[in-house]
Amino acid sequence: MTITVLLADDQALVRAGFRSLLARSRDITVVGEAQDGEETVRLAARTRPDVILMDIRMPGTDGITATRRIVTDPVTSGCRVIILTTFDTDEHVFAALRAGASGFLTKEVEPADLRRAVAAVAGGDGLLSPGVTRRVIEQFAHRQVPEPGADRRLAALTSRELEAVRLVALGLSNGEIAERLVISPLTAKTHITRAIAKLNVRDRVQLVILAYESGLVRPGT
Repeated sequence: MTITVLLADDQALVRAGFRSLLARSRDITVVGEAQDGEETVRLAARTRPDVILMDIRMPGTDGITATRRIVTDPVTSGCRVIILTTFDTDEHVFAALRAGASGFLTKEVEPADLRRAVAAVAGGDGLLSPGVTRRVIEQFAHRQVPEPGADRRLAALTSRELEAVRLVALGLSNGEIAERLVISPLTAKTHITRAIAKLNVRDRVQLVILAYESGLVRPGT
């Protein structure tokens, strides 16, 4: 099945570069390009891509605002957003993840890693480079105002699901969670999938953010 991608960056050369890299995969098709956030929102509604590669800093409507509008609009809520950034220490990365992005990549990403990331996010796997994503979330989570009632939301989970969520927040993969809990990788994935559904979050990234906001996991643990 072909994965459709929308490119959003205010620099034409950057868009051309990503288009060229993605064109090497027969399973990925670029369906549009946008040079600012407002155009990205419009094109997303028109083309409904599987994945949007979204620059954070664009003129007018920035990537964070565009991401929030896209993921909360019923027409485009199925679109997955990957944030593009120059530095993975950029505090705006966390804001973008909190707004609903499914992960992030630096613009220096290797071609093969880019294609794998697009395929992973299109398939519903939100957490890219678990250790790096966790570090970014941990670095900025403690600066945020806790979400009211976030801890009470976790009461809907079984003890096994709660432990799986905690391990996801610590940056473990499904295989590592399975080893830690002495269960099969499929069972680990099932626990995580059920937790995502019960907590009404988009993906693993949002699961990690909720784990920090609820106090289930604390920075530095």
